[in-house]
Amino acid sequence: MPKKLRAKKAKSQTPLGGKTIHRENYTKHHSNSSTNPDRVIKGRKPHSYRSKSTINRLNLYNQKPDEQRRALRPDLPAMIEPDRRWFGNTRTIKQDELELFRNEVREATSDPYSMLIKPNKLPMALISEPSDKAKRPPLLDVESFEETFGSKARRKRPKLQNYDLSAMVEEIKNKEEEYDEEKDTNIVNEYGEKGELKDRRLEKGQSKRIWEELYKVLDSSDVICQVLDVRDPMGTRCPHVEKQLKKKPNKHLFFVLNKCDLVPTWVTTSWVKHLSKEYPTIAFHASVTNPFGKAALIQLLRQFDTFHKDKKNISVGFIGYPNVGKSSVINTLRSKEVCKVAPIPGETKVWQYITLTKRIYLIDCPGVVYDVGDSDADLVLKGVIRPEKIEDPSIYISSMLPRVNKEHLQGLYGVQEWQDAEDFMTQMAQQSGRLLKGGEPDLNTIAKMLLHDWQRGKIPFFAEPPSKEEAALEKK
Repeated sequence: MPKKLRAKKAKSQTPLGGKTIHRENYTKHHSNSSTNPDRVIKGRKPHSYRSKSTINRLNLYNQKPDEQRRALRPDLPAMIEPDRRWFGNTRTIKQDELELFRNEVREATSDPYSMLIKPNKLPMALISEPSDKAKRPPLLDVESFEETFGSKARRKRPKLQNYDLSAMVEEIKNKEEEYDEEKDTNIVNEYGEKGELKDRRLEKGQSKRIWEELYKVLDSSDVICQVLDVRDPMGTRCPHVEKQLKKKPNKHLFFVLNKCDLVPTWVTTSWVKHLSKEYPTIAFHASVTNPFGKAALIQLLRQFDTFHKDKKNISVGFIGYPNVGKSSVINTLRSKEVCKVAPIPGETKVWQYITLTKRIYLIDCPGVVYDVGDSDADLVLKGVIRPEKIEDPSIYISSMLPRVNKEHLQGLYGVQEWQDAEDFMTQMAQQSGRLLKGGEPDLNTIAKMLLHDWQRGKIPFFAEPPSKEEAALEKK
């Protein structure tokens, strides 16, 4: 470039014949670039360098096909070269083959001991059964646009469940038969006051925070392990979670019957046979030093690992009611205390990851209680709340005593005969010296002691497994 063009901020120069030429134009037409046909090369003949047509042809070689086409015909639209590989991912299937495939998937999902491998590549939207529920009509079908969004907007018409008098009368009769006066919290006495209000402490495990922790575990887990108390397996099941997991065939559920050392062997065997018809079930005794069922559980987890070889690792989430032993099961698998445990409910506050092997991760979840209409006594006896936090624990002893064998209570506490729960607690207070001022028995303290023994397994009890006749009726 000439020296005169090196001046900063020079808008124009007059290098040739006194003519005013802009710097950009001068650089373009008088540069020594090989792409400039007007350049001057000292020591060479005028026609020894590239011509303008040669330079255009060489520039055309460097352009892409699409750019060449635009340069030649800028008015034409751009085109894409057709390629059969565009249609490589398109899959077609006949209707009869699709129906056959649906039947096979339905059999596989209904069998608790089978599973789908690589379900993410399957068109589950076509395979899943269409819902029988009638879809709710859109809002615009119920009312016109003017009545819904215009100046004449009004509220949507109510949806009537009964359109004739006979159906309405039949529904009222059904509601009267299902009505339970004991569960009605809106009953008012003669003074205009409501009866006993439900204790908020009994809603442990039902808060929004606990359910959010459960959803995190369910979303992060490939396999779900529901830990049940073998003393009351049906009472510690969560039907809501099981119903939701059935809609997701890529997540697999199995049961672990914990605390099998607290019940006779025949009870554990019967419950395992009964629950194995729905999901794989393993009897387990959580103990770091002397476990039972640990080898069977690890073998089952390894089988799930082989089914998910396409993944880098799998996660196993442990869910269940409070105080069923979820953290104890994880500690047993690791053979050391990696999760904080206690013989009282509510010890685990948040979910946490634990490494079992390089490919298997365990997720501990806080205890979650699903509202299935249980009474306050049922919630207390399931171990949902700690006994020391119950406002009046003595009222729940009357529900506990009928569930325990009388001989066991006589051997544990030395009380031979009693008329009711209050008489039983009074005799216990007199024998142990739990008396208040004036020699009155301390019933609340005795009730807390009984509930502590109940939750920790000192008082033996169990729910009887269903007989063969009952199991046959349940199938029907």
